[in-house]
Amino acid sequence: MNTTHTSDTARAANAARERFSTSMIVLHWLIAVAIIAMLAMGLYMVGLPRGLPFKASLINFHKSLGLTVFLLVMIRIVTRAVHGRPPLPPMRAWQRAAAITSECLLYVAMVLIPVTGYLGSSFNTYGTRFWGLPLPKWGWDDKVLRQFFFDIHDISTWVLIVLIVLHIVGALKHQLIDKDRLLARMLP
Repeated sequence: MNTTHTSDTARAANAARERFSTSMIVLHWLIAVAIIAMLAMGLYMVGLPRGLPFKASLINFHKSLGLTVFLLVMIRIVTRAVHGRPPLPPMRAWQRAAAITSECLLYVAMVLIPVTGYLGSSFNTYGTRFWGLPLPKWGWDDKVLRQFFFDIHDISTWVLIVLIVLHIVGALKHQLIDKDRLLARMLP
């Protein structure tokens, strides 16, 4: 029996178990790029004066992209439920708890932000168009409810920014300091 071949096969099988599925990797990077674009666009839009025609186009693009991200996140949640996730590498209990908690909070924010954005838009006269198609309004023109949902949208966005920074710092720490190849699990 060729032990070199057996150990190579075992190593390859172990590496496959330690990596995310291809669909999860693709979804991760699509969502990451789209969210960064959404954050940049949202922060830019806030500073634009009211009534600027370009601002309305940007807001509509922001809404469509946000709902697209929401759909991708829903697909990712289902894909994760089907494929699972590779086990975390050995780490201290508090690090494991922090990783699991921050991951859960990332998912909550990625769902909450587009939902509250959509609901906030449902309580104004304009509503929401998804790539040009009008979506149903779930409310009426109500400044108080619109502001309520947009406040949650804004606060959740800042929480998401903090979580993304922590996510990146954690991944870099594992790659550069711990050298446990955690980052390699999500690279194409």
